[in-house]
Parts: sequence; structure tokens; C-alpha cells
Amino acid sequence: MVNRRRLLKLLGTGSLLGALRPALAQTSAQAEEALPTFTGPGPNPYWNGVNPFVTYPQKLPLLRLTDRPVQLETPRHYFRTAFTPNEAFYVRYHLDEIPNEVDLTKWRLQVEGNVEKPLSLSFQDLVRNFTPVSIAAVNQCSGNSRSRFQPRVPGGQWGNGAMGNALWTGVRLKDLLKAAGVKPGTVQIQFEGLDRGRGPENLGSGRFLKSLDWDDPALDEAIVAYLMNGEPLPMLNGFPVRLVVPGKFATYWLKHLTWIRALTQEDKNFWMATAYRIPDTPNGSTTPEDVAAGKVKTVPIGKVNMPVRSFIVDPDGSYPLVVGLPAKVRGVAFSGHGKIVKVEVSLDGGQTWRQAALGPDYGKYSFRTYEFTWTPTAPGKYTLAVRATDEKGNVQPDTGVWNPGGYLWNKIERQEVVVIAAR
Repeated sequence: MVNRRRLLKLLGTGSLLGALRPALAQTSAQAEEALPTFTGPGPNPYWNGVNPFVTYPQKLPLLRLTDRPVQLETPRHYFRTAFTPNEAFYVRYHLDEIPNEVDLTKWRLQVEGNVEKPLSLSFQDLVRNFTPVSIAAVNQCSGNSRSRFQPRVPGGQWGNGAMGNALWTGVRLKDLLKAAGVKPGTVQIQFEGLDRGRGPENLGSGRFLKSLDWDDPALDEAIVAYLMNGEPLPMLNGFPVRLVVPGKFATYWLKHLTWIRALTQEDKNFWMATAYRIPDTPNGSTTPEDVAAGKVKTVPIGKVNMPVRSFIVDPDGSYPLVVGLPAKVRGVAFSGHGKIVKVEVSLDGGQTWRQAALGPDYGKYSFRTYEFTWTPTAPGKYTLAVRATDEKGNVQPDTGVWNPGGYLWNKIERQEVVVIAAR
């Protein structure tokens, strides 16, 4: 603290002005430099997006990106286990008019279109008349980790928390389609839920509809789920039923599923023909220059499965590690192409790799936990990294992708930590 008399004395001698000059000069120099991004692809970006915590019905405090439509991100610490708690599961809507309640005495699941026998199934019909099946599968938003993209792209600036894994129980989609009798000439199967609202204007986007090709193998593994981790789905995650498409991005996992239609022509609605499209390249990557020049051919993101990914959950860099004391490096990994068979951890930013111990195998589309015990031998700053390999031989790359939608990010994750000596 500097009182008035001391301040005047300093000003009289010029000492205070002299002390300020280096700081002012430094500030001026910094102003001429580009400010670093705290969400970009550097060695230690924020794991989650930088957003306020909010509480919604049936939910723990989650990070809110937007409230119309609702977009809520799951905090990092909920990924310490293979299954994400329902109350911590992320939320992503595209339209702002979403159901707050559903009357199950009136609700029906309609299977219609190019079918022999249109169906109108009650909730009890689904539970009682069809064989129940369960599958563990990761639900991941197409734009998960979009905040890493450079140059930046529009859309929700998710960190890594737009994902979750659950044990989904319900009815095989193919059993419903078989009961309805899909007729020859069917090209795609379309799905629609109860959410409505104002999408992009004048584009017919007020209803959210997605379609998968009739010959897509994903239809054979898809289920119409009415349980999530053994409980009814939270309203914000799609009650009473949602489509589960293992291996595909969440844009095809329709919430509040109410209509299933067999189409005889390709679906040209906004959410298929314009939105959620990726460059037709091996890894879905392109450049801003090629996009601006109109050189990029695109396809619906449903044409690909989710790429292999892994995440460091602990340590998170918020506390120091101590020389001579063991630390657990742990997290989760998954792939839309098959089960995780290997996770490797690096203690030097990716120069060398060591194999981690894998947790239980809950199925090829589930999170798989990993753990690596590290006992630091010297103080300093370290950069941890993690990469996963799936059963098809896909390995995480150490280069990012770029596309205008901000999709398909799966670059190797890094985490800076500080190690201190015990004295």
C-alpha cells in the first residue's frame, strides 16, 4: 500500500514513474502481438468450454453454451468412469421448442411410408411386444472439441464434454421395420422427434429430420431405446425413446423419436442436404481456400463413423504432482469403428510412448477406461499425451483436421502438469 505522502515523495523523485516505465513498455509491446487462444490446439487448451454452470431439471450443474436451443456440456470429472451418469450427460438440441412433458397414454411411435403395414405403437407395445436388447455406446456430438479448430469456425464452441457413454436398452430398429414390412424401392429410413422451432430462415428447417441409407449396416445395430443406464431417459436426453445408432455421431440419435418413415427418394431436407455435411476426403479435412473457391464436394456426416479418440481426465493440471509419489494418468477412449485394443501414454509431449492398462471391455462402441501409473523422478513441467488404437488398426493422428462445420476432431490430446520436489 502507498499512502498519499509516500506517493507524492515517489512522484517527486520520479521513482514511481521509472518503476512503471518497463511495465508500460511491456504492455505496449504485447499489444502489438497476436493474443494466444485459450481454446486452440496448443499443448494445454481448456478441456471444457468456458461457460457458466447451470442446473436444469433432472440434471446436475452442467456448462451452458446456449439456452435456446439448449446446449449443455459435461464437466471433465464425470469421465473418470466408463459410464456417464444420466444426470451429468450432455444435452444438444437444434431447435428451441422442446417438450417439457410427454403423455404416454397418448404418445405413439409411428412407422410409416413405404411399408406394407403402418404401425402405431404405444410405449407399452414397445416394452411388451418386442425382445429387449442392450448395448453400451458412446453418444458424441459431431462438433465435440470444435473450439480447437484453427482457423475458428462458427457453431457451438464445445470443449471435450459433448459426449457420453451409456448402456442403452430398447427394441431393435430392424424388428420394428420387419413388423411394418419395408417394401421394395425404399432408399432411406427417416427419423423425426417432437422438437420444433425456428431453424435457419426460409430453409424448411423448423423440424429436425435425419435419414440413413437403407443399405447402411448401422440400421442393423440401431435400437429404439427406452432405458438409459437402467433408468427411463431424462427428458432432456429424449424421453420417452430415442434412436441409438452405435458408431455414428449423435446428430442421428433422434430424441423423443415419434416417426420412422421408409422413403422412396433421397431425403433433401435442410438437415441432410445442407447441414451436417463433411468434405468427401479420407479424413473429412479441407482448407478454407478450397471451400471459398467452391472446390469441396461434401457428403452427409452419416456416411462415416466416429474416428478413434482418447482423453486425459486425470491429472488435470490444477494441482502439482510430487517427486517420488505415484500419480495416476487415466481417462477414456473409444472409436466408432470397433473396440479399443491399445492406449498409450507419453510423458514427454509425444516423443516416446508407453502402454497403459486397459479397463473392462463393455463392447466395441463403449468408452474404455485406461490407467497408467507414473512416479516422477525430477521436478519440472511435463506435457502428457495420450493416443488410442482400435481393433481395425486406426490410430489417433497428431494433426488436426479443418472443415467449415467443425467436425471430426480427434487429434492427440495433451495436458501440461507441474512436478514439485518434496522438501
